[in-house]
Amino acid sequence: MVNYMEISSKDNPIVKLVSSLQSSSKARKEAGLFVIEGIRICEDAMENNVKFDKLIVTENACKKYGAKIDKLAEIAENCYIFTDSLFKKISDTDTPQGVLAVGVIPEITARIDKKGRYIALENLQDPSNLGAISRTAEALGVSGIIISGDSCDPYSPKVLRASMGTLLRVPLFVCEDVTAFICDNGLRSFACVVERDAESISEIEFADGDVMLIGNEGNGLREDTKLGAFCRVTIKMQGNAESLNAATAAAIAMWELKGRAK
Repeated sequence: MVNYMEISSKDNPIVKLVSSLQSSSKARKEAGLFVIEGIRICEDAMENNVKFDKLIVTENACKKYGAKIDKLAEIAENCYIFTDSLFKKISDTDTPQGVLAVGVIPEITARIDKKGRYIALENLQDPSNLGAISRTAEALGVSGIIISGDSCDPYSPKVLRASMGTLLRVPLFVCEDVTAFICDNGLRSFACVVERDAESISEIEFADGDVMLIGNEGNGLREDTKLGAFCRVTIKMQGNAESLNAATAAAIAMWELKGRAK
């Protein structure tokens, strides 16, 4: 039988900890912890062996999700019951379910498979884009996501919600310099750009060990990243369209990368 500690004060250190983890990437990195909110994503995290430092629930949630919460509690170091009003203070959603876990940020244990195919993201800033790209990557069977350290935090609440738990399932490689990471692992990179003289992405024969590079929403890839790529590719467009949303471009690029791999 799991013992729950009841918390009702907004000045409790746990309230302050969770609030800081919800709002600050720096706090998450320093503590090595992140917040997982909602019954479904908590279950996803559990199934993917994420360690729970804390489980925080409300009485109403216990009544509604009983057996599911019991399973989550079994793997948590500490379990707490918050009042509904106090839970709302630490929640990042408008209509909280009353289920929240503080997870330990997983160590990167996955290894680059040179027979795999990857998407690399440089300085991507929109959490919705990162979430959407990760879901597409999983759906298409991309081998992993390489993300630069200056991109939005993959463990932020907004990204985790947008990814619907995908970032807890797809291999993730966070690095300071995507070009150096790709080179060090013996992979071949393709810079997806909006340039008329770039090769049409639909005419490229992709192979094992290839990586598609997607850049910042407003500025695209850095010049040195494009220069360091094996090839610059572009998605040819018709009409007056000049560019695509980063998540849309990534989806098309991953479709070509995956579908044409030999």
